[in-house]
Amino acid sequence: MATTPSLPITQFSPTKLRIDTTNPLSLLPKCTSLRELKQIQAFTIKTHLLNDLNVVTKLINFCTQHPTTSSMDHAQHLFDGISEPDTALFNTMGRGYSRSKTPFRAICLFVQVLNSGLFPDDYTFPSLLKSCASMGAKALQEGKQLHCFAIKFGLNNNVYVCPTLINMYAECNDVDAARRVFDKISEPCVVSYNAIITGYARTSRPNEALSLFRELQERNIKPTDVTMLSALSSCALLGALDLGKWIHEYIKKYRFDKYVKVNTALIDMYAKCGSLDDAVSIFNNMSVRDTQAWSAMVVAYATHGQGYKAISMFEEMKKAQLSPDEITFLGLLYACSHTGLVEEGCRYFYSMRDKYGIIPGIKHYGCMVDLLGRAGRLDEAYRLIDELPITPTPILWRTLLSACSSHGNLELAKQVIERIFELDNSHGGDYVILSNLCARAGSWEDVDFFRKLMRDRGAVKVPGCSSIEINNVVHEFFSGDGVHSVSTDLHRALDELVKELKMVGYVPDTSLVYHGDMEDEEKEITLRYHSEKLAIAFGLLNTPPGTTIRVVKNLRVCGDCHSAAKLISLIFDRQIILRDVQRFHHFKGGKCSCGDFW
Repeated sequence: MATTPSLPITQFSPTKLRIDTTNPLSLLPKCTSLRELKQIQAFTIKTHLLNDLNVVTKLINFCTQHPTTSSMDHAQHLFDGISEPDTALFNTMGRGYSRSKTPFRAICLFVQVLNSGLFPDDYTFPSLLKSCASMGAKALQEGKQLHCFAIKFGLNNNVYVCPTLINMYAECNDVDAARRVFDKISEPCVVSYNAIITGYARTSRPNEALSLFRELQERNIKPTDVTMLSALSSCALLGALDLGKWIHEYIKKYRFDKYVKVNTALIDMYAKCGSLDDAVSIFNNMSVRDTQAWSAMVVAYATHGQGYKAISMFEEMKKAQLSPDEITFLGLLYACSHTGLVEEGCRYFYSMRDKYGIIPGIKHYGCMVDLLGRAGRLDEAYRLIDELPITPTPILWRTLLSACSSHGNLELAKQVIERIFELDNSHGGDYVILSNLCARAGSWEDVDFFRKLMRDRGAVKVPGCSSIEINNVVHEFFSGDGVHSVSTDLHRALDELVKELKMVGYVPDTSLVYHGDMEDEEKEITLRYHSEKLAIAFGLLNTPPGTTIRVVKNLRVCGDCHSAAKLISLIFDRQIILRDVQRFHHFKGGKCSCGDFW
């Protein structure tokens, strides 16, 4: 008579795991999923081991090591079943939530623990502060309350708490508060330095970041790869090539170039400082290249106007069997936009979701609007924004507004400005672009209307600012600036420069200055003292003949400065590399790499 086989206690594959009835937790190191964990848990229930706090703690530890929504829900279920959890167990839960998709639950659990009479320790606050940091500015108030609790429990100066406090404030967009925490540390360690330097770099305050980097060296504190990443990022923001090269030498001396991320940051720094050849050299010499390194090169070629090389780099990346990411496609779309490759750009955009499973973000849609707008397909760009599956930002509409200005489409520009004002009416540049467009169309009543509206709403246009690095010092110039320490000599030199330019055909484009009550001579002077012209003139005065002049501008270079820079490169036999908010312009021999398409 055949016997019925007995059912196994668990559903584990017999070739994988065997139940040790004396110690079922020995299976945990071999456990690979939440489903298997629950089977181990079921066995502990059957053997009455689940009442042991040590057993439950290990089960919770497993759930929080690689937290998912499901694993944290299960960890919370286990935690709620403990009558008297200790602080260490709460810390484990908090650490799991801080790395999960629901970091705010760590704060909620903290309130629950406080109400139960438990006291936090120096391991409690780092995970809580990390949770606030991951939520950004919306969690700033909770972060401040946690700071108060840390002070109350005497942990605000703790070696583990201080760096996470600094990081929390920086990530919540209050880097000044982060600096105040840092300044109160009597002997800051490298982790604290990294937190504040990274905070400054991420909030576009590179000068402060680099100042602290120098201070760290003066204190003989050994930096880490994280320090080098932030220092390189700061050089990239400033366009400080000489300083970036010095940091590169430091990186080689202390072998930080063994890190793929550091090499990728070097590529980004060199590219953003205008030295594409150095970026290519770093990439070619990398023994290991990941997706981020390839993407950095795609973006580098794109921003330097070499769209076809950016696309070629993408094709090589695919041959290397590496999958592209969001940044890769930003570079590709940017390359297509600035090279006029409309159909190719559309194909890459739709392949993101269809072929690679990457959901386009707001920046990808921005590239598409720019691509269509540059090609004059303005109505198509308008429909793209209007039918977005995500809420459009003012920047998307501003991209289209700029395209309307370039193509002289006043009617559509008025529709676009209405959509912008629904979201944000405080940006002075919007009023200026539209009033300028109205002026070109001879609609002076509209010019007066928008200028008055701008004044009434208190909207202010961001002033043009350009910087140039000479002898490791970054000099900044603002449009119309007369306060610079060498402004008298500089303005005289610029006046003479403009005279020379006029002798070879330069005609100031006063149509770019839209002040109806200004005489043409006044308009010329306004154009003459644009920040990029001041920076280029300063470079001519303070560098040897033949030296490349590198300038970084915070706004889009205007057409008049673009024309002047081409002629300066011809007359003085200088290469001028100008980085504006959109791309690089390489001026040489009277021509620009952008082909006058920017």
